[in-house]
Amino acid sequence: MSIVDSNAAQTAREQLDAHVREIIRWHFSPETGCPFWLDWAKTAGWNPAAEVKCFADLQRFPHFQDEWLRDLQPEVWVPKQFQGRPFNIFETGGTTGMPKQRIGWDDYKVDYEEFSAKISDAHFPRGGAWLMAGPTGPRRLRLAIEHLANFRSSSCYFIDLDPRWVKKVLAAKQFDQARAYMDHIVDQAVMILKHRKVSGLFTTPKLLEAMGEKTDLWEAGIRGVFCGGTTMPPQSVRYLVEEVLENRIGFYPTYGNTLMGLAASVPLRPEDNFSITYYAPQPRAVLRVVNPRETGETVPYGQWGRVELTTLTREFFMPRFLERDEAIRREPRAPYAWDGVAEVRPFGAMEKTIVEGVY
Repeated sequence: MSIVDSNAAQTAREQLDAHVREIIRWHFSPETGCPFWLDWAKTAGWNPAAEVKCFADLQRFPHFQDEWLRDLQPEVWVPKQFQGRPFNIFETGGTTGMPKQRIGWDDYKVDYEEFSAKISDAHFPRGGAWLMAGPTGPRRLRLAIEHLANFRSSSCYFIDLDPRWVKKVLAAKQFDQARAYMDHIVDQAVMILKHRKVSGLFTTPKLLEAMGEKTDLWEAGIRGVFCGGTTMPPQSVRYLVEEVLENRIGFYPTYGNTLMGLAASVPLRPEDNFSITYYAPQPRAVLRVVNPRETGETVPYGQWGRVELTTLTREFFMPRFLERDEAIRREPRAPYAWDGVAEVRPFGAMEKTIVEGVY
C-alpha cells in the first residue's frame, strides 16, 4: 500500500490554504481581478479578499453556475493584469445550445507540463512522434496535447473528431451514422500508424478499443497510451489493459476537462481490481465528492457522490462547480496527499440513459 503519512497530508492542506489566499486576493483586488468577480463582490455582503483564510472558507461562495460561461461575454473573465493580451477561447459541451466557454492564456501549458513528469520516457520516448485521435476543434485538449508532445521534444499528428455530432446522432438513434463516423476516425488513425513512426497515442477508451480491433498497436510502434474522455469502468479497463494493450503498452488514464485541467491516475495495483482513481492537480484545482442532496458535505470514503470542482489559478477562479459526474471518494495515495475520485461516470448513470458517444 502507498500510504500517505499525516505530515504530508498536513503540508498539502497548508499549501492549499496558502494558495487559496493568494488566488482570492488576486481575483478580488481591483488591481488584478476580473470584472465578473469584482462586480459580484459589490453585492455579496462580505469581502472575500479579507475574509477567506483557507480552502474551507470557499464554502461561503455559491456553486458556480455554468450559465455564467454560456451567457456572459468572455471579456468579463479577463483579469486586469491580463488586459490587452489576446486570449484563447476553449469550449466544452455544446451538444445542445450554447457551449460553455473558458478563456485562458497559459494555464493549459502549465497543466500539461506538470503532467509530463507523471509519464514514463519508456512509454513516451522524448522525440518520438505522437498521434491524437480525439476531440479537436474549439476544445482546449487539441492545443494541450500538442503542447505536451512539444514539451517532450515530440511532434504530434492529429485526427479530427467532433463529439457533438456523435452525441447528436446517437440521441436520434441513428446508430448506423455513429458507427460509420467512428469507423471513419479509426481508419484515419490506423492509416497514420501504418505509414508513420508513432510511439505515443492519445485517444478515448472507445476509440482505443476500436483501433485495437483493426491493428496490433505494439507492432505499429505504440509504447504508451494517454487515455481520457468517456467512462472507464473496471471491466473496460481490464479489457483495454489485457487484450488491447496486452500488458505491454503503458496505460495512463486521465480525468479532465476544459474547466479543471487534468487529474492523473495512480498506477493500477492488483488489489485495485482495475478500478481507476484520479487525483486533481492541487492546489490549482480541487475535487471533492459531495452528497448530492447536501453539497456542503463530502461522502465517506468508498461511497458514491457527485463531483464538485474548484479551479484556482490567476487566469480563472471557479468555486464549487457541480460537475455532471459522480464518483467514489478515495483516500489519499502517494504521491498524492489529498482525496481521489474513482470510477468517474455521468451523474445519475444508474437511474437514466446517458449519451456519451466516443468522447
